[in-house]
Parts: sequence; C-alpha cells; structure tokens
Amino acid sequence: MKTGKLITFEGIDGSGKSTQAEKALEFLKERGVQCKLLREPGGTPLGEAIRKILLAPVDSGITMNRYAEYLLFAASRAELCRWVIKPLLKQGFTVLVDRFGDSSLAYQGYGHGVDLDFIRRTNEVATDGLKPDLSILFDIDVETAFARLEDANDRIENEGINFFKRVREGFLKIAEQESETYIVVNAALEIEAVEEDVIRAISGRM
Repeated sequence: MKTGKLITFEGIDGSGKSTQAEKALEFLKERGVQCKLLREPGGTPLGEAIRKILLAPVDSGITMNRYAEYLLFAASRAELCRWVIKPLLKQGFTVLVDRFGDSSLAYQGYGHGVDLDFIRRTNEVATDGLKPDLSILFDIDVETAFARLEDANDRIENEGINFFKRVREGFLKIAEQESETYIVVNAALEIEAVEEDVIRAISGRM
C-alpha cells in the first residue's frame, strides 16, 4: 500500500521544470521530509541505458518509429516504478519525478500521433497502476522555451516548433482533464516567482 506522496513535474523542454524539481527537493529536505528526486527516462541501470538511446545526439544515426520510441519510454517507466518508486513510497518517502506517464501522452501522443488510448493502456501496465498525488505543469509559450534551449542537440529537442506547440497543447488538455491532480504554473515568470508557486502547490498537498 502506498504511504508516501508522488509528485510529478511536467512541461515542454525549456520550461524550467528540472530546475524547479531540484529546488522543491531542497525545500522538502530543509523541512525534514524524506524525499527523493528521480527522472524519466532513467533512474535504473536499464532506464539510463534507454535514456542514452532516446536522447541520442541528432547526428548519432539512431532512428526509430514513433511506437518504438514510446515503448522504450514505457520500458524505462516500468523499471522505475517497480524497482524504485513503489519501494520508496512504501517507506514513506515523498518521491519527485521529472516527467512521468503524461509526458508520453503529450510528446508521443499529441506530438507524434501515437494512439492516445494505446498510451493510456500501456501506461497503466508500465506504472503498475501508480498515480501521482500532484502533477505540476510548467506552462510556457514555445518561442520563449526555445530561446532557453541554447545547445539543443538531442533527437527530441530538435523536433521543431510545430511539434512542441502540439505537445504544449496536449499538456494543457491533460491538465484540464485531470484538474483534481494538476496545478498549472506560469513558467515564463522569474525563477523565484515560479518557485513560490511550486512550493505553494506542494505545501497544499503535504
């Protein structure tokens, strides 16, 4: 039975979610909360190996169809949930995850056109039914996010502006559909202002 809290950080590349996840970790640790920050894909030996494939440089020669791409994300997620997240939650940890299942819906589903119902069904299997207690969406216009990606070099970061517009729209649809779980923050604000919104959201669920 889950006893800890699962908090996920979602948003397009360049939204600043990874920076804010680190700040949230510091905030919780300073208050004596047992917590752990993880990332997707990754967090396990297999997950980190998959991450290298999925986020390979654009000149690596690695290509894959969209379903293969999604299933690699799902494989990493399955390992992370069963071997890391669930055991930590059972120990009472608050687990912060930089991306989770909704990133697949937004990127591979809304972005690349992989069937949304297929993603939902396989996500349910990959996560072993695990649901976040809180998901924070870092919303930002694509042009501003792109300006922050100075050295974009991996396969996904180089998908192009129209792709990321579809991804952003997908995230907003997900947040609207899952309004009981989601908090949407304006990621275009100054870092300190975004941090305040994140801390407020987390404190409200703790």
